[in-house]
Amino acid sequence: MLYLSPNLFLVNNKYRTVRPVESGDLPQLYMETYGCQMNVNDSEVVVSVMQDAGFRLCREIDGADVIFVNTCSIRDNAEQRIWGRLDLFRQLKKKRPALKVGVLGCMAERLKEEILSHPAVDMVVGPDAYRQLPKLLEAVTNGGKQMEVRFNPEETYADISPVRTDPNGISTFVAIARGCNNLCAYCVVPFVRGRERSRDPKSIKREVEELIANGYKEVTLIGQNVDSYFWTDPEHPTEDVNFARLLEIVALIDPKLRVRFATSHPKDMGNGVLYTMAMYPNICNHIHLPVQSGSNAMLSKMNRKYTREKYLERIDMIRKILPDCSISSDFIAGFCDETPQDHADTLFIMQLVKFDQAFMFQYSERPNTKAAEAYSDNVPEEVKTQRLNEIIALQNRLSLESNQRDVGKTFEVLVEGPSKRSDLDYFGRTSQNKVCVFPRGEAQIGDYVMVTVHSCSSATLMGTLAEKRSPRK
Repeated sequence: MLYLSPNLFLVNNKYRTVRPVESGDLPQLYMETYGCQMNVNDSEVVVSVMQDAGFRLCREIDGADVIFVNTCSIRDNAEQRIWGRLDLFRQLKKKRPALKVGVLGCMAERLKEEILSHPAVDMVVGPDAYRQLPKLLEAVTNGGKQMEVRFNPEETYADISPVRTDPNGISTFVAIARGCNNLCAYCVVPFVRGRERSRDPKSIKREVEELIANGYKEVTLIGQNVDSYFWTDPEHPTEDVNFARLLEIVALIDPKLRVRFATSHPKDMGNGVLYTMAMYPNICNHIHLPVQSGSNAMLSKMNRKYTREKYLERIDMIRKILPDCSISSDFIAGFCDETPQDHADTLFIMQLVKFDQAFMFQYSERPNTKAAEAYSDNVPEEVKTQRLNEIIALQNRLSLESNQRDVGKTFEVLVEGPSKRSDLDYFGRTSQNKVCVFPRGEAQIGDYVMVTVHSCSSATLMGTLAEKRSPRK
């Protein structure tokens, strides 16, 4: 679970990040974001909307006139954290009655009236209604709570330039689609973000060009399922754009721009995407392809729409077309009716594929999903925990083995900032999305450098700057 610190930066134009102005008469907005990178991107859209409405982002909660919390509903612990924050905001409002609090995003969409009834909350706004925030806030100021949670099947915020909140100004995310049509049995996303809709590729290209003009060196195209991206131009219906074509459009903007994407769905990732990746060296050699389980029985119950055999066919094709590509995945431990053999099947597919990285969770039942309505959450918590720990232990070993195979090799790395452990070192990522730490030398943040790996842990490559220069230097 990602938590974005509210220590965000005020932006004087649409993309360049500067330090907040501490004085002035503009009303102050304080923002907290919980959840995935889609939520982070949504918060950047919200800040843009509010900034255009005359608000200034503030760094400290005590200076805020308005607090917005952008929420996540993927797991229960994320929601529980939000309830705790709302109790804190209630205490703040006792001291400052004029303070306004809005709950945005997935949890707002899912719980609606329940959240609005909390004494701290003045407004509840779903992911498709962020354009209306200034109007809703004005209505709250004039008296009365406000709620707007209706889905808008046309909304993609394509014309809004997000206010970037990433601290380094080097790498950022660009949303290419919203919502999801897959209806996986365990997932609440279609019910809180609506059905899938793709964004006009011209607006995506424009946003990426603006990012490059403002110094960004890497973009990650994001969506709940990027492979199902599809755009038909009503003025040129014969010029359809699928995800492979969109990748090409973005890669051709500037050969010095690194391009990543997430997340792929095994049932939708076609060979066209793989061939496009092979054709353009600035598209990074990393694919996040969640499998969730190695058991066909579990995959069917999860409504994943592929079998273990079909998934392995995709892996084989990735390895054939992109032999240097790293592959990461997601796993869920303890889904409904999961047997010891189902769990063993997951461990087997992990060992067979040898994933480079993975995100691993134990099943958390979410209301309104098919799993909650039709299945029994009948795997004991202690068994879920045990199985998750076994998955984590195996993946740690696989990640270490993957990194050990990189020792002695030289990789191009985009310098993203100082290492967490020492200001004398920088960190960046390889094309395969592996974190690499190395002495600064003469490198600068935003440089492409060549790094020779001399040692590693399961999570990090350690290296030194090579004499060879990056072709993108």
